[in-house]
Amino acid sequence: MTTSTSVARLLSIYPHLTPRDRNLLALLDDHQILTTGQIHRLYFQALRTCQIRLAELRTLGLLERFRFARMFGGSQPWQWTLGLAGTRFQAAATGRPAPTERAHRDQVLRLTARAQLPHLLATNEFFVRLRHTARTDPDLSLDRWWSERISTARFLGVKPDGHGLWTAHGHTVGWFLECDMGTEPLTRVVPKLEAYTRLVHSGGPRYPVLFWLPPGDREANLQQALRREPRGVPVATATHDADPTEAIWMPADGWRRVRLAELSSDHGRDNARNPNWIDGQLDLSGQV
Repeated sequence: MTTSTSVARLLSIYPHLTPRDRNLLALLDDHQILTTGQIHRLYFQALRTCQIRLAELRTLGLLERFRFARMFGGSQPWQWTLGLAGTRFQAAATGRPAPTERAHRDQVLRLTARAQLPHLLATNEFFVRLRHTARTDPDLSLDRWWSERISTARFLGVKPDGHGLWTAHGHTVGWFLECDMGTEPLTRVVPKLEAYTRLVHSGGPRYPVLFWLPPGDREANLQQALRREPRGVPVATATHDADPTEAIWMPADGWRRVRLAELSSDHGRDNARNPNWIDGQLDLSGQV
């Protein structure tokens, strides 16, 4: 297919794209993968309407989908990522080179085969729950949802699974997310806080580090380890089966669970290492 033909095909899709579609493409460009249920909670009221629209976007080549068999029978939910047309559209929107068909195919196959795919889905689920709650409450908003890639690039020296800003009743709290799947020994988990402490000492934000853990004893064991060796940043823990917008966060220096908006949070000083400041002004937007 010639370049002019490829461009013509992409341009022919434009009349079918709604603002909601474009938001979804941008979100998948940043976060790589979402399930049908996650997309439903983010953008749609009715599940059937969501399913129909996703199928239409797939027909247009904007999305691809895949799923695996469950261990004890049946299939997992469909997982969605950008199709070739969607990837090329986002490349044009962000000023990146458009991928070839082969490069895009290889990228999708690498994504589907990643051992860390459940971790990526769980990380995205954390933010989906926040945004879904904010859809129905005008006093709540998820103002920033940065992926690991963006967070690592903007906050030098740390590598969180994600970063966000949450506003509740006019009060904005930032945080770094460590989505724990229970696969690492705690002796490797706790030292991750050293990088966040260095970030604070260099003038970066003093945001709480949220350890989001599997249900069970792991949270209690981590709390014990954190209390034995206090760190220079606030830390809070909760489990995957809890709603992150509710009073489920246990500070490592506290005695009761609190809401996300109640956690200690400081946006940091104006310096070149702090992306919260632009031209001497505090900027808490979601722009990357």
